[in-house]
Amino acid sequence: MSIESMVADASQPKSRRVWYRQLWVQVLVAMALGVVLGHLYPDAGKLMQPLGDGFIKLIRMLIAPIVFCTVVLGIAKMGDMSKVGKVAIKALVYFEVMTTVALVLALVIVNLWQPGVGMNVNTAALDAGSVKMYVDQTQSHGTVGFLMDIIPSTLVGSFAEGNVLQVLLISVLLGSTLVAIGPRAKPVIQLLDIGSEMLFRAVAIVMYLAPIGAFGAIAFTVGRYGAGALASLGNLLVCFYFTCLVFVFLILAPVCKFLGFSLFKLLRYLREELLICFATTSSEAVLPRMLVKMENLGCKASVVGLVIPTGYSFNLDGTCLYLASVAVFLAQATNTPLDIYQQLLLLCVLLLTSKGAAGVAGAAFVVLAATLSTVGSIPVTSVALILGVHRLLAEGLVPTNLIGNAVATIVVSKWEDGLDEEQMHRVLNRE
Repeated sequence: MSIESMVADASQPKSRRVWYRQLWVQVLVAMALGVVLGHLYPDAGKLMQPLGDGFIKLIRMLIAPIVFCTVVLGIAKMGDMSKVGKVAIKALVYFEVMTTVALVLALVIVNLWQPGVGMNVNTAALDAGSVKMYVDQTQSHGTVGFLMDIIPSTLVGSFAEGNVLQVLLISVLLGSTLVAIGPRAKPVIQLLDIGSEMLFRAVAIVMYLAPIGAFGAIAFTVGRYGAGALASLGNLLVCFYFTCLVFVFLILAPVCKFLGFSLFKLLRYLREELLICFATTSSEAVLPRMLVKMENLGCKASVVGLVIPTGYSFNLDGTCLYLASVAVFLAQATNTPLDIYQQLLLLCVLLLTSKGAAGVAGAAFVVLAATLSTVGSIPVTSVALILGVHRLLAEGLVPTNLIGNAVATIVVSKWEDGLDEEQMHRVLNRE
């Protein structure tokens, strides 16, 4: 049985699927109920947080073994390490170009919009203790620390911690070993194939809980932050969401058109994953499904297995938009002068620090603190200003990350002559 048959996808004809049994409908209804509960009964909404966190934890426990099986099988079946190297290099080149574009776009828009101008925030009056644990984490996550963290202390430890980059390194190493062994490695490959099928069946079971997870996450967000956060920092939120939309529809859409398909059809195909990302503010929650759906879209399995996990750390377009926008916003809010040269320095630092956003606890918020600490001109304690709306900002950056990685997978597949375009158009057109 193929992997595609294990996880329900949006490409199935509507005649074969009752509307209320479609995952995206259930998630949308659950999100609406979560908004109502969080708005009318904020205290009850806050109590729903374990539902969202529990769903994410269930998915996270499966991510490491799924990435391992997918990457090892992809390399082993590719049978040529030179091809693996070519795919990796092309993916990294594309990632670097797109994240640079995202950072430049965000800097331009936030300088024109100026959401922080006039706030005149006194950093001495901010609660530095509320962000102390985030600032402390920045000390151990510089560029060298990030690179060293890719190497696990033990093989088992990387799986226990769920560090995707460490698992990816082990997967490439062991997959290459199986290629070197040759025909004698066939029993191991068959065993991994069975293990992969088992894991994707487990994902299919866990995804039945996605509406419950979405309900809990949205109810908590609305109950915890509500209209107060929107009122105090609404200009920043509008500016950031606008920046995300500009990036998706004015940067990624032309890339899709150049490749011969519609971004809107791709968004429709990934609507379930986007809704789950928006509700849970975690792209990890849909990583296993993305592996399946991009392969089902016509992308070569070996390319998908390398690009998607790598992109989760090196192609975070939404995170780059967040880091650049919020860093300049904090400078504006605290009346910290930033000339063109200081912003270029900020851009260079962000090109490095953004790559580690998926490798630390607290993700984008910790990396933001690390960036401010490295640049030095913007007070690090100013991050306390956006602590209350970080989750609301994450509801924009996480879906943007997902869309960026989906487009990247298609680009690299096309670049590597590993894209079945007929299959892609059949799926996107729901034929």
